[in-house]
Amino acid sequence: MLSPAELERYARHIVMREIGGGGQQKLKNARVLVVGAGGLGAPVLQYLAAAGIGTLGIVDDDTVSLSNLQRQVIHDTTQLGEPKVASAAEAIARLNPNVKVIPHPVRLAGHNAISVISDYDLVIDGTDNFNTRYLVSDACFFTKKPLVTAAIGQFDGSITTLRPFETGPDGTPNPTYRCLFPQKPREGLLPTCEEAGVLGALPGIIGAMQAMEAIKELTGTGEGLVGRLMMFDARSFRMETIRYRQSPKNPLNGDNPKNWAEMLEEA
Repeated sequence: MLSPAELERYARHIVMREIGGGGQQKLKNARVLVVGAGGLGAPVLQYLAAAGIGTLGIVDDDTVSLSNLQRQVIHDTTQLGEPKVASAAEAIARLNPNVKVIPHPVRLAGHNAISVISDYDLVIDGTDNFNTRYLVSDACFFTKKPLVTAAIGQFDGSITTLRPFETGPDGTPNPTYRCLFPQKPREGLLPTCEEAGVLGALPGIIGAMQAMEAIKELTGTGEGLVGRLMMFDARSFRMETIRYRQSPKNPLNGDNPKNWAEMLEEA
């Protein structure tokens, strides 16, 4: 049940017909895992904490550095050198003490991804490397957890939601991340954030969209981004959405599906 203080805190949600008290209770009961407490993870964590998500898990094995603060707004100058999971937890406690934070100061890998992800209702991927994105999307498929995943460049970003363990209205399996991006880019093909740079406010925009999508998924509100990739260009301030479908060639729910061990062998 929501306490009197929570009813006041979340009043602007509760008066909404699409959310209401029932939707807010769903948020309070939810367990959400955020992979990465960096540029995307920072606004995701702040908005989900403010929205009243009951339990937030945070995966990150990095520490706060001065160059992070241009965009990773959940951390501040007093926390330099501190583990990002601890810094983020401190900020969340100040924002909303009703939220339980579970820190995971590790890097997700084949030996721990399934066990960590299994304990949550929904996963949000805010990482900056393709190996982790593919690992997280594969693990979410095998654990049957919805995934909101996003990526950013210098001035552009994209976001989609994945539920490939379910079928669409026509009975066709929903697409996987590997339907959208069948092959990982080879190492060094794309510049890193450190090499290319990134506009500081951009992850705030895309991360807020991830938080919005997560709230919609958890409360059953609106139309999600399953089978749709939303792309944002900050230079022109334009958004475009493309639809994508399940590919029979993908190794998860395609014609020749592989198990978790087989996926790890090919990673």
